[in-house]
Amino acid sequence: MTTLPNRPNTALLIVDVQNGVVDSSHNRDEVIVNINTLIAKARSEAVPVVWIQHSSDELKPDSAPWQYVPELTREATEPLIHKRYGDSFEDTELESVLAERGVGRVVVTGAQTDACIRSTLHGAMVRGYDATLVGDAHTTEDLTAYGAPAPEQVISHTNLYWSWQEAPGRKGGTVETADVSF
Repeated sequence: MTTLPNRPNTALLIVDVQNGVVDSSHNRDEVIVNINTLIAKARSEAVPVVWIQHSSDELKPDSAPWQYVPELTREATEPLIHKRYGDSFEDTELESVLAERGVGRVVVTGAQTDACIRSTLHGAMVRGYDATLVGDAHTTEDLTAYGAPAPEQVISHTNLYWSWQEAPGRKGGTVETADVSF
């Protein structure tokens, strides 16, 4: 259904599951187990797995907080996209990596729900992609001290509103790990 011509394939995006991003995140361990399940399924079906890694003043390249969590292992053939903005497409090679693989639909997992996950979902859709959110494979930290809702509410709300997301020729949607189809 994507508006991108000749792009029938799907890719799994692993967004910012880095030590400094998810160490204190809601349901961290369960989310990582679900992401690992999705990675195994994608690899078994020859679906591209694309890793996205954020850099910032707090996430300096090559520092411990910048590294992906040890429970997740990237294969050398899987693309790694470095970014500095919330939207994984913004000022990165993600679009060209997906185009080379004929990808018109992305399945999104990772962190943080209320920042890079939302930005990447919206960025994908405005660029012509179908974008599926895996409802039990994304997380965020507790920002209630800054006036945000509790993490479980942020996650639940994002799952709810993304489940009905659509645009001309494009579709969003939210599914659980067990229901993901590539």
